[in-house]
Amino acid sequence: MANSVKTGNGMTEYFSFGSGNRPLVILPGLGLQSIIRSKKSIESAYSRFADDYTVWVLDRVDPMPKDYSIRQIADDTAEAMQKLDISEANVFGASLGGMIAQTLAVYHPGLVRSLILGSTLARSNETARTLAQRWAAAAEARDGNALCEMMLPKLYTAPLAEKLSEAAELMLAGVTDGDYDRFVTQAKAIAEFDIYDMLDQIRVPALVIGVENDPVVTGEASLEIAEKLGCDCHMYGSEYAHCVFDEDPGYKQILLDQLESTYRQHRTIQGARLAYKS
Repeated sequence: MANSVKTGNGMTEYFSFGSGNRPLVILPGLGLQSIIRSKKSIESAYSRFADDYTVWVLDRVDPMPKDYSIRQIADDTAEAMQKLDISEANVFGASLGGMIAQTLAVYHPGLVRSLILGSTLARSNETARTLAQRWAAAAEARDGNALCEMMLPKLYTAPLAEKLSEAAELMLAGVTDGDYDRFVTQAKAIAEFDIYDMLDQIRVPALVIGVENDPVVTGEASLEIAEKLGCDCHMYGSEYAHCVFDEDPGYKQILLDQLESTYRQHRTIQGARLAYKS
């Protein structure tokens, strides 16, 4: 069962698991329903993190304002983290979650220890803008089947997209007008997003993970973030689609390796500082 915390624009639902003393915040991508519905599958997928990390999965506010920018989403996320006493967290953001993570690191740097950005962008491009607008239009029309037909082939490889398409009726069960409205608001926010010129304010260790020929945000979007941040970029080939973070069994190991590298760097820096003081 999920918990919730009051923030400026509404209630933010969240769940957490793990017993480690290292905080990891996961910011999910755009979805038609709350990420809370996927609680069990996320806990299973990230089970290897549970010993060393306490993992926090934060949803967006509900009810969601009609006009709600990614900057505002990041501000509400920051407030939720502060109320939950989460600071200096490792933040993994996928797709829309990656946009929120970048914004969080720019405007609330004290909350972010490191960044991992998956299949995301720093400024909306023609590919992402066109898709976001089409998806928003289908959601405004309450046409869930059309939305699934448009989204699934872009998000997943053909075998998985086909499998999910066959289960579309089940996936759409329980979707409310409020869910459609939240989707529209977030899709429109993606179409207008641009934080690229502010990325040089981010000073924490970062890793960008992208997909060549990503059909949603493009592979170039990942490369330009990495170049601007001066960080490594792990690029998957075209055998994967946008949601590689859900499909590749090795993706979670990449996350773990990056997080461990960040902590090793931190220990080295702290050791050097202690040696200097002595």
